[in-house]
Amino acid sequence: MFSKKSLKPVPAPVARPSRGAPEIARAALANPYVGAGGAGFLLLLTLVALIAVAGDPKAGEPQVRISLAKIASAAAPAGWREALVQEQPGGLMVTEELYQLSDKPVPIGGEAVITMPGARTAPAAGLPRAPIAGLHAQGPGGPLPIIAADGRTPSQAYARPFTSDGRPKIALVIGGLGLNAKATREAIESLPPEVTLSFVPYSEGLQGWIDLARENGHEVLLEAPMEPTDYPENDPGPYTLMAGAPPTDTVRKLEWLLSRATGYFGLTNYLGSRFVTSDRAMAAFTGALKTRGLAFIDDGSAARRGGGVPRASADRIIDDQLSNEAIDQQLLALEAGALQHGQALGSGFAYPVTIEQVALWAAQVEQRGYQLAPASALMVRR
Repeated sequence: MFSKKSLKPVPAPVARPSRGAPEIARAALANPYVGAGGAGFLLLLTLVALIAVAGDPKAGEPQVRISLAKIASAAAPAGWREALVQEQPGGLMVTEELYQLSDKPVPIGGEAVITMPGARTAPAAGLPRAPIAGLHAQGPGGPLPIIAADGRTPSQAYARPFTSDGRPKIALVIGGLGLNAKATREAIESLPPEVTLSFVPYSEGLQGWIDLARENGHEVLLEAPMEPTDYPENDPGPYTLMAGAPPTDTVRKLEWLLSRATGYFGLTNYLGSRFVTSDRAMAAFTGALKTRGLAFIDDGSAARRGGGVPRASADRIIDDQLSNEAIDQQLLALEAGALQHGQALGSGFAYPVTIEQVALWAAQVEQRGYQLAPASALMVRR
């Protein structure tokens, strides 16, 4: 409610002596509205001066640049546009040059700039874009890896370069990527580039995911679904490599899997507890890999298998139990194994808790005297 005021006669104006400028200024400052406005103006001037001296407060934050030409292509990962919002909880800021996209490919340029507080300050050097000339040939279902005329193999060309510094080496393979856009993006962007990533061949936009992983410095494996002992209750999909199948069938399915994308240096198993026990099945599998110059890294279930291809087997699976404490204990066990044997390889799945714990662990492991290495650096030919 507004208070009522009584009406009184207005007195005649009285002439006042003129005042000098100092008196006028003092009277103005005595006015509370003028004083508050002046204080606000002074605060604004102070902020402008601080920005001019210190620069953009976000200028020190690391940035990831994503080419719009690549993510706008037909091979772009599903869900990329949802990630390019103006602001997300946690301070993810995005600026994007806008383009009108049509159903047909159109020339497109520019890049999106994503500022991620707390991310790595030095962006990883990307790996060469796939396919590399001379390392693929067109097959019935798409490009297939081949050994180049000069003898280079995909297992050499697509692996992440590595130089040992003499410290015990620890490598990790994080798999199951490509099906869940959020988890895949998190693994690619939050894990250090030395962590090897493996992708599900059935993933939509598989080539786009592999390209993004390699741009962030990660070497890549492709997952080969193999028959488990509880098949068909546990069915890895229509192109599962079966233990009792003829070698020609194994090779046919394998070629379909290999033609899904390029840029991987080898394969890893998905399940396969029955398949890896079959001599004939494994001979057909490793024979095909050898012909195409690919490596094979398994989760530990095929540790006794050779095949004449570059090989490595995981010493332990780090996330059999999905808790922070259990994963931390497995990572510490990897450190102990590396200290004893000079190197250790762990395998995990792209669960949110696994990605989170591996990122925290990887940020500190080298300070404890170990060298983080890509899985390819632990391979031997056997």
